[in-house]
Amino acid sequence: MSKQHHHSYFASTTADVDAHLKQSITIKPPLSVHEAMYNFIFSTPPNLAPSLCVAACELVGGHQDQAMAAASALRVIHAAIFTHDHLPLTGRPNPTSPEAATHNSYNPNIQLLLPDAIVPFGFELLANSDDLTHNKSDRILRVIVEFTRTFGSRGTIDAQYHEKLASRFDVDSHEAKTVGWGHYPSLKKEGAMHACAAACGAILGEAHEEEVEKLRTFGLYVGMIQGYANRFIMSSTEEKKEADRIIEELTNLARQELKYFDGRNLEPFSTFLFRL
Repeated sequence: MSKQHHHSYFASTTADVDAHLKQSITIKPPLSVHEAMYNFIFSTPPNLAPSLCVAACELVGGHQDQAMAAASALRVIHAAIFTHDHLPLTGRPNPTSPEAATHNSYNPNIQLLLPDAIVPFGFELLANSDDLTHNKSDRILRVIVEFTRTFGSRGTIDAQYHEKLASRFDVDSHEAKTVGWGHYPSLKKEGAMHACAAACGAILGEAHEEEVEKLRTFGLYVGMIQGYANRFIMSSTEEKKEADRIIEELTNLARQELKYFDGRNLEPFSTFLFRL
């Protein structure tokens, strides 16, 4: 399986998610809020979670449409997290990046407050996807619960808090750069988000519990791979070597989870082991 296949599936599902979102977002007064929200969402570099949600749904026999609202909500919440992570007023050593140029063109008060408005919109997308004629209310409710656990005070927010603590260290200090420090945020941030994405896709695809948990675990490993890769890509040779060793272990563990689905179409799914 080549990276070209990976980018093709990723690009296709990302385009579908963005098209769904553009139909769902209405730019209306006050423009300072809704126009900024639109720009923040679509200027945020997409991650793997929405595509993973769709792939998980399809893997268990569902259709892309069943997972589209959840995938879109993941895209929206990722944009909120990205915005908070790149605030120029946090005191972090280097909170800005070229990818955050659009976000940083707005006043700091907009950057600080708007993500808190973006997150409820993600939940609104989930709630509006309920269709009583298709008897899926229980699955939608379960997905909403998955989201609250993943992105609440014991999930992403907790990871951001620990990253904030680490940012108080000097950027060249041992404490700020050890591979061991990267485990917790990789687990609770990227890991938890991708675990949620895969589990929610499976739930919406009407998977049974063992399938849901296998995909949740796979998603956890995929997310942690992304977390380690992002955090240690610019590290010293020794630290990067250790991070690469951990990534290889996580990749092998993820492949083990996929063995449960032998005989099904894993071609688009296994490509998530290729890091962007």
